[in-house]
Amino acid sequence: MALRFDNTYSNLPAAFFTALRPVPVASPSLIKFNDSLAQILGVSADDFVDIAATFSGNSLPKGASPLAQLYAGHQFGHWTPQLGDGRAILLGEIIGVDGKRRDLQLKGSGPTPYSRSADGRAWLGPVLREYLVSEAMYALGIPTTRALAAVKTSEPVYRETGALPGAILTRVASSHLRVGTFQIFAARGDVANLKRLTEYAISRHYPEVDGPLGLLCAVCQEQAKLIAQWMAVGFIHGVMNTDNCTISGETIDYGPCAFMDVYHPDTVYSSIDHFGRYAYSNQPKVILWNLAQFGSALIQQFENPKTEVEKANEIISEMTQQIKNEQNRLFMRKIGITDGDAKDIQLVTQLLEMMTESKVDFTNTFVDLTDGTEVKSFADPTAFAQWSEAWKLRLKKQANPTKVMQAANPYYIPRNHRIEEVIVAALQDDFQPFKRLLRVLGRPFEHHPEDTDLRAPPKPHEVVSATFCGT
Repeated sequence: MALRFDNTYSNLPAAFFTALRPVPVASPSLIKFNDSLAQILGVSADDFVDIAATFSGNSLPKGASPLAQLYAGHQFGHWTPQLGDGRAILLGEIIGVDGKRRDLQLKGSGPTPYSRSADGRAWLGPVLREYLVSEAMYALGIPTTRALAAVKTSEPVYRETGALPGAILTRVASSHLRVGTFQIFAARGDVANLKRLTEYAISRHYPEVDGPLGLLCAVCQEQAKLIAQWMAVGFIHGVMNTDNCTISGETIDYGPCAFMDVYHPDTVYSSIDHFGRYAYSNQPKVILWNLAQFGSALIQQFENPKTEVEKANEIISEMTQQIKNEQNRLFMRKIGITDGDAKDIQLVTQLLEMMTESKVDFTNTFVDLTDGTEVKSFADPTAFAQWSEAWKLRLKKQANPTKVMQAANPYYIPRNHRIEEVIVAALQDDFQPFKRLLRVLGRPFEHHPEDTDLRAPPKPHEVVSATFCGT
């Protein structure tokens, strides 16, 4: 069976993209193929004559319509009037066995007209990071793009540190439509194509909504739920630019992302986030700002945009409470409560305040509470004991609190130091640590006695204080 392409984006006007093929590489070799995702797409590894050639772009699958998408965006709050796929090629759209439409994209497939003098390639480290983190997010139940394949190119990629092994990731997404895709047409005053894009996005993602403001409302709701889910697992995106904000509500672009080890609301890992714009605690604020830019772009297609400003602002302002409500719901579940009220929210707040003061591990603290393990790491044991007593008293009124917590608190996350270990090993052509970590991250809520070391926080010499963009 072959990939079932049914391309719609390539049927849009030429202003939306540049049609071009991936640049071939010398001698591609497969690192990993995602068999479970392939099953959803209706294929298997055996369906490809040369799987490495296919997922390096050397041999295009039948029905592909390769192109690089055009978009713009605000990067760290600064407007960039033209971005686009500078190192990615959208091969086309696949209809899976579940009837859903998904994009198939190659990352690191060579330069495009939007590369801005860059080489359009990716090196091995960021490809492995995105594969691991995106699949971990999927297993955690968080909307995300996914990884179908990772391929070594056998060609060097040159960065500041010198020559590094090249690689290509095959990414699968509900679509690659971004806030920035709308911004570029709005900024250019291209109302005709802005309308076409709006109609296309509605048809593809939200056929039940009516018009531009209906689309805005739907995207706000999906992004509100997504950000709350990030917060509940301690995930920090690191580069929440508008070109990295999807219309579908999926997490996209795992560059300088990270999961927190020690809990602190102001945590920043991204090496390029010098002022903490995209810190953990700022993510709910940033998504409002991003969606305000989305609303501003959408209303440009009305005959009198000024009359729609108030309606758009009202939709966006509702996001604050939507995120807060969803975040409260998820965090209450992390302490075993499903029918909470203001007093229960206060329990969560008190716990997080103690966690901040005591510099405890975010993930393992909640796992210890779930498992009933004695927690000894709080700086003020008396304060924690008082909190614990009130919490346990509250749980007596809750049905199946342990089951609730087990479903909310993963044992395993893709910890930064473990990803670094994977990359170091891969540079020596050892992919066993990658495959082991991937296997465990695929079942994050299960206890794996033989893999307990992957739960451990980093030792002082293992701490990763900064993560880097994949370009």
